[in-house]
Amino acid sequence: MINYFVEYWNKENVYKNYGKRVEDLSELIVLNGEAIEFCENKIYGLERNKLIRTYIIQAQEVLSNNIKERYKLSIEREKIKMRKAKEKDIIDEIEEEISEYSDDALFNITSFGADMSFRELITMYEEGDLEKPEMQRNYVWNKNEASRFIDSILLGLPVPSIFLAKTSDEKRLIVDGYQRIMTVFDYVKKGVFGGDGKSFSLSNSEIINERWRGKTFQELQPEEQRKIRNSSIHAIVFEQKQPKDDTGMYQIFERINTSGRSLKPQEIRNCVYHSKFNELLIKLNKNTNWREIFGMSNEEPRMADIELILRMFAFADLHNQKENKQKQINLVKYLNTYMKYNSELDKISEEELKEEFESIVEFFSIKFSEHIFRNGKYKDGEVIFSNKINPAIVDAIYSATLFVKKEYGLAAVEENDFNEKYGRLIRNGDFQEAISKRTTNVDNIRKRAKIAAELLYGVSYEW
Repeated sequence: MINYFVEYWNKENVYKNYGKRVEDLSELIVLNGEAIEFCENKIYGLERNKLIRTYIIQAQEVLSNNIKERYKLSIEREKIKMRKAKEKDIIDEIEEEISEYSDDALFNITSFGADMSFRELITMYEEGDLEKPEMQRNYVWNKNEASRFIDSILLGLPVPSIFLAKTSDEKRLIVDGYQRIMTVFDYVKKGVFGGDGKSFSLSNSEIINERWRGKTFQELQPEEQRKIRNSSIHAIVFEQKQPKDDTGMYQIFERINTSGRSLKPQEIRNCVYHSKFNELLIKLNKNTNWREIFGMSNEEPRMADIELILRMFAFADLHNQKENKQKQINLVKYLNTYMKYNSELDKISEEELKEEFESIVEFFSIKFSEHIFRNGKYKDGEVIFSNKINPAIVDAIYSATLFVKKEYGLAAVEENDFNEKYGRLIRNGDFQEAISKRTTNVDNIRKRAKIAAELLYGVSYEW
């Protein structure tokens, strides 16, 4: 037998009764008197002083270890995924560029909790009242993980809360919980597993209760089907009242980490700034020449490739932005601001951006080798190139090439060995300093674009 109920405790009582400090927890599992972490929520200043939603579970001993393993394994699984994803990074991380920031605005953000049935969530999603921003966290669960989640619902176990944002037109935007919502939606409504497009039958393995092992939704008993539809999940809904923009929503997306996997900045932008500009970035990212230059035929799952395109546009246009008067920019904040600045493509049109990007990446593809955007070291008379893209080289070469295109036209560029010139650029000491030290310093941003224009194209870059 499994029974559970919900209580709300303050952190002092949790520590007093279970010896567990829960400064940053929003939810907690107490299984037969033992406290285990369940869901972490780092929304500092918003949730820290609120009561902790606590699931008190009583289960027979034979089930207790299985339940404990289920929750702890899910945390470990996410850590393994994060480690593997890190190993596959194709872009060099520049440490000073990944700093977070706290916006100067004073926010009026309210939140409230609501228990919503999966029947209600499915209907809202079908009718468009529950929105998933385009490409927000691709569906990443495998069949076992998805089956395990359905199994938990059928067993009557509590599942982590979801986070929704209330939009100005009274819709709900999925902040966190897409995997959970879509797993149930696909199982109940589509009958197709989102990960591979095949029939969604629960895993035929010992990790799933034998009563529904290997079954599709249609093969479940009527009461089991009702159990899934009628089961509720706790939703925390946020609404930003002031200021009347999306800056506070970015802060919320950035600080929520309920699944153990933090969203990357571009994933957050994709959620918050779902606009015409964002849609254009997604389209351009599919360009064949760009995919060849980037080095991956498929889109990068954490949207690092899309962020590079945004970076190209934002840095090439920095001279027209107020940030060019600063000594230093915060990269995350500047890219956020630029997403908002041209969100409806009313500052720079879609046609102009599309033509610039496609013609320039075609030029790169024809004139340069696969080493473009990669840093390198000079050894034994040749440059040994890295396999990873250097973002500072990206913004320098794109800015320089766009300048040449606008001033002279790419057709006017002399037919010279650009690979030899690129090698000289990489060996240049001043360029190396500008792409490796204080890369968000405005003088260094201008400096590396200027050097790239001179060594690659023989022109003087003017800002």
